[in-house]
Amino acid sequence: MRTVSLAAVQFTCSWDKRANVGKAKEFVRAAAARGANVVLLQEFFEMPYFCQDQSAGHFALAASFEGNALIAEMAELAKALNVALPISFFEKAGHVHFNALAMIDADGTVLGCYRKSHIPDGPGYQEKYYFTPGDTGFRAWRTRFGVLGVGICWDQWFPEAARAMALQGAEVLLYPTAIGSEPPPAPPIDSRDHWRRVMQGHAAANCMPLVASNRVGVEKGRASELTFYGSSFVADATGAIVAELRGSEEGFTLASFDLDDVAKLRASWGLFRDRRPDLYGALTSYDGG
Repeated sequence: MRTVSLAAVQFTCSWDKRANVGKAKEFVRAAAARGANVVLLQEFFEMPYFCQDQSAGHFALAASFEGNALIAEMAELAKALNVALPISFFEKAGHVHFNALAMIDADGTVLGCYRKSHIPDGPGYQEKYYFTPGDTGFRAWRTRFGVLGVGICWDQWFPEAARAMALQGAEVLLYPTAIGSEPPPAPPIDSRDHWRRVMQGHAAANCMPLVASNRVGVEKGRASELTFYGSSFVADATGAIVAELRGSEEGFTLASFDLDDVAKLRASWGLFRDRRPDLYGALTSYDGG
């Protein structure tokens, strides 16, 4: 039996970076006190979602992976609480920038860095101005509490990403997120249920638990504002939501799984046994040719 407790955290963010980090640490401590082994914080929890606007000044928010103060601080916390922590951060690497994540194991070891692969671009979500598409490939890390695959926000809409992490041995899928309303000129769209369902599909298709953490609150840009809808959740290996947070509340939710039982379920369904990689060549092209 390998029981793991997975927690999703969500909260509002301000331009007081130390207050944001302090809030994140308090929620991690609270989740750990409830038995959480893996705690997922939202995308860019250290700051507001700055990608609403194109502003060269925002590049100053980035920091390198090596010697990163935020990662070091959260690594100390992970070690003290014996929890695994995926940490979203804005990375500067030479003359380019990435939307990145550091995986911290429960002993405080930083296992590596993942750079977001799929970069969105649209009203309110102008990430292509800031981020170079990731060059790390998808990652699955062996931690004290199982093999964790982590994608970042827009990555969660692509089944290929989830399957790639599963093929690398992931036993749990994790997605830190920043998503909410669509500002003009986009038409009014409430994507919350669509957002949830696509990830529930990843959990079901790969027969493994999944955690999504989103931010909440209203954040104003120069010409628009976003209302982040939270609704963070944990899904089981069939895709059913087994723990969730309401759209506007700050806090955490958690659920526990026996990864050995999940592995038996995954094997019994034959989803990986019956794959036909020889027929999937169209997936390696843009137009299916």
